[in-house]
Amino acid sequence: MNTQAQEPVLPEERRHRLLELLRRNGKIVATEVSQLLAVSEDTVRRDLNELAAAGLLRRVHGGALPVLPLTPAAAPFAVRLTEDVAARDRLGKTVAALIRPGETVLLDGGTTMLAVARHLAPDLQATIITPNLPAAMALIDHPGIEIVMLGGRVDKTERVSSGITAWEALKGLSVDLCLLGVCAIDADAGMSEMTLDDARLKRCMMSCASRVATAVTGNKLGTRAPFPIGPISGLTHLITEGELPADRLTPYRDAGIDVRIAG
Repeated sequence: MNTQAQEPVLPEERRHRLLELLRRNGKIVATEVSQLLAVSEDTVRRDLNELAAAGLLRRVHGGALPVLPLTPAAAPFAVRLTEDVAARDRLGKTVAALIRPGETVLLDGGTTMLAVARHLAPDLQATIITPNLPAAMALIDHPGIEIVMLGGRVDKTERVSSGITAWEALKGLSVDLCLLGVCAIDADAGMSEMTLDDARLKRCMMSCASRVATAVTGNKLGTRAPFPIGPISGLTHLITEGELPADRLTPYRDAGIDVRIAG
């Protein structure tokens, strides 16, 4: 008996089947679904494109995935400073240990990077280049840290310098390590930010560094923000925290990223 499904009469009915498969399996592989529905791969791709345009799924190479939730990191700096304090402290301590004596490091903006600055060993000798005003102030009395501020317009809400002056200052720079703060990260969708300026500055910072690390709380994994920074292939280290299922971290390890759990 032939158990292969017959092609639905209407495209709407076929697309409904695709959404049901996505909900059931967590992904759609175009080659497999074309056989199941007895239609061409081109037909499946057109259906997936229509569903993606309607915001019902997310197109990836070879198929589709569920739409990512929005990142929770949308509050101002001052508000975030009072949230997830223990988790951020664990992340800061683990990230600080990545810095080797004598290195030149780009330290991004954000509350987690402030925690990194606070956890630098008192005998560490290093150069820190940063747009992060609170982090620079936290290091002002550190005896072994040379601080270089990135200039530009000051975003008072986020307490960082930004804009074209900061981007220009990064041109031609070559550093050992970039410590990146991101609002959202997903193994397929990559890293993303809440504003265009932030995303552009982070791309510039990544392009300067031999190693790139980011640190995120567990609730930012598998989320998205409006403005893309780049794929996870740009990372060498990912630091996260919390009790996470192993399969949530497997795609990052498979990409060759050094994944560490803080604390």
